[in-house]
Amino acid sequence: MPRLFAVLSLLLLLLSFGTQAYAFTFTDSSGKKLTLSAYKGKWVLINFWATWCPPCLKEIPDLVTLYESRKDVMVIGIAMDYRDPKTVMKFVNSLSISYPIVLGDKRIASQIGPVSMLPTTYLFDPEGKPAAYKVGLVSRADLEEFMRGYASGSRSSKSDGTDQKKGKQK
Repeated sequence: MPRLFAVLSLLLLLLSFGTQAYAFTFTDSSGKKLTLSAYKGKWVLINFWATWCPPCLKEIPDLVTLYESRKDVMVIGIAMDYRDPKTVMKFVNSLSISYPIVLGDKRIASQIGPVSMLPTTYLFDPEGKPAAYKVGLVSRADLEEFMRGYASGSRSSKSDGTDQKKGKQK
């Protein structure tokens, strides 16, 4: 039952997210431009985190494993609320984060949606459409279960273009 609750909380689709960003342009810590359109055909996970945030640091190994094990998933970490970029990059190296890291701020976050707490995760489907939004800890297992359910048609599109989760009853 706790697992079902975690999955259902991940499935929370916010209308404000559904009507916001269908595009973004970030520059990662190595100077590479990252755009949503560049990852067409892949799930794109945007994870807002901070070095001082214990839940953020707890979920990073799952995000690294997800990124490294699935060719159909792109993970972008956006470091927020930092004083020194060197401190962020030390954390990135110490945690062996292999996915791109963006040094974020409110302007960067505004391209995606609200970030009221950390961690906050946004997930775009392979067509580049908003699929899910989660404030709080995410796990690889919950993300993969959501992607499987989403891909197998456990949602339906309404005529107004918003997505409505059919949901699994257990």
